[in-house]
Amino acid sequence: MSPLGGNNSDKIVLITGAGGCIGSALARSIVRSSAKCVLLLDHSEQNLYEVHTELSAGGSSTHVPILGDICDQSLLHEVFEKYRPDVILHAAAFKHVPLMEVNPIAVIRNNVLGTWTLANAALRHAVGQLLMISTDKAVNPRSVMGAAKRLAELVLLRAGNPVTRMSALRLGNVLGSNGSVVPRFQQQIAHGGPVTVTHPDSRRYFLSLSDTVDLVLAASALNEDAALLIPELGAPVNILDLANKLIAEAGYRSGEIEITFTGLRPGDKLTEDLISSSESLEPSSDVRLRKINGPTPSPKRLDSAMEVISEGVRARNLPLLVETLCDLIPEYQPSETLQQFLTPIASLTRQP
Repeated sequence: MSPLGGNNSDKIVLITGAGGCIGSALARSIVRSSAKCVLLLDHSEQNLYEVHTELSAGGSSTHVPILGDICDQSLLHEVFEKYRPDVILHAAAFKHVPLMEVNPIAVIRNNVLGTWTLANAALRHAVGQLLMISTDKAVNPRSVMGAAKRLAELVLLRAGNPVTRMSALRLGNVLGSNGSVVPRFQQQIAHGGPVTVTHPDSRRYFLSLSDTVDLVLAASALNEDAALLIPELGAPVNILDLANKLIAEAGYRSGEIEITFTGLRPGDKLTEDLISSSESLEPSSDVRLRKINGPTPSPKRLDSAMEVISEGVRARNLPLLVETLCDLIPEYQPSETLQQFLTPIASLTRQP
């Protein structure tokens, strides 16, 4: 399949989060497709160095490493003015659920404001397409990361226009990605255990990295109006079954590697959903992908909320930020961990 629909020799593609697992896999694929230029944007110096070095060693001279933050309006303006990207694949996101529950302002800034800033820059410079990689954790979110990604979806559905098509693709867990359960289990098995599973009934949707790349490129090739998309992910996988399978594949018999149950982590759900009860599915022009229809806030309400989010991040006003998330995403239920951050600890300020 030819990525991004048709001949890519004249396309300039910007990948945000290009040093991450998905971003770097997309970069490898698109560089091989003979795109005119691939812009690699990442805020991690080490990640950017690694993908730049790998592509350079492979003979690529058509990529440009850009160290920076998607929240940096001046940087985005400079990059868009200089390189004039045709397509943006937006993979940059904070994604580790428990870590983000204790760093909620950071994830709202990066996942929400970063997407908003990138979308506005794309509109200003008339970029043809922006496709964001979203997550099933955005459905009925229990984590601030999931809520932030859901709001990012709404931002893109609001911002798109006939000149700049904006879409989001919801995916499940990507096997082998940074922080994925599979490499963690394999590492624990290599050390002789124990293998830690949150709950015996925990289930997740999984995709291979190669399937993920194919689906992202398929979504970017759709010649349709802006949409929220989801692939057919099949049945969810029981995490305990996955752990037992990996133990057996490593050559151990049942019981030789201990499995311990740690309990659900802050922001975790027992199972993930693909769509909410207020959403429905319809076919797209690609049989691998379906479009999600559902209610969205009015443009005026969303624009007003984004101003509040921007001010809340600047002032580090977490109660205001969470209140705004809950208002826009009524199905969002903040975790007990996050709620503790919303309650001032009087003993720290009380005079003896």
